[in-house]
Amino acid sequence: MTANADRLDLRLSAEDKDRLRRAAALRDVPLAAFVREAALREADIVIVHPPKAARGSLAERLRGRAGSRLSTDAIMQLTRGA
Repeated sequence: MTANADRLDLRLSAEDKDRLRRAAALRDVPLAAFVREAALREADIVIVHPPKAARGSLAERLRGRAGSRLSTDAIMQLTRGA
């Protein structure tokens, strides 16, 4: 980590923090390193495999229609979930 690294504050319940402390101790790493590595690992997974749009979401309703010409009524129906 560099000397001018950004900070990230995180609020946790006492139980969650204790759970993370125990896991970090089992890995024999500092708590901050354990959390950083786990968060970065999860970020890499999400970036490689982005979540799909929720069923019925606007993104799903508009998918595949980028090249089509829609009437104002059709656009209103899609954006209102009709």
